[in-house]
Amino acid sequence: MRVLVDTSVWSLALRRKSVSTQKEAIRLRQLIDEEHQLFLTGIILLEILQSIKEAQQVGKIRGYLDFFPLLELDRAGYENAAKLSSDCRKKGIQCSTVDALIAQTAIEHNCYLLTADKDFEFMARHCQLKLANV
Repeated sequence: MRVLVDTSVWSLALRRKSVSTQKEAIRLRQLIDEEHQLFLTGIILLEILQSIKEAQQVGKIRGYLDFFPLLELDRAGYENAAKLSSDCRKKGIQCSTVDALIAQTAIEHNCYLLTADKDFEFMARHCQLKLANV
């Protein structure tokens, strides 16, 4: 299974001093153990790294995340993300620019999205976004 892992899940899994018992972090560990194809985007990588305060921790997490390939959008993908965001807003669904980019990347690369962010659940009801089961 191809899975794009959202910042919210990486945050639960990587930034805690003890092993997270959140269902999304547990699911991430299962997906890794079962050797599924897991991906990041550039914006997800940025969100993870920008909030880490200790330089030593940044290096450690960067090394860990190097294992997971980055997925990117082309020009049409950005245009489709803009449309997705606009369509969601018209339906009263909160959709930030970053969320639209993440959702569109998952859609275009035929990935499930593993997230702890409830906004994606609302978005998925109105587009082709597939959420990973937790």
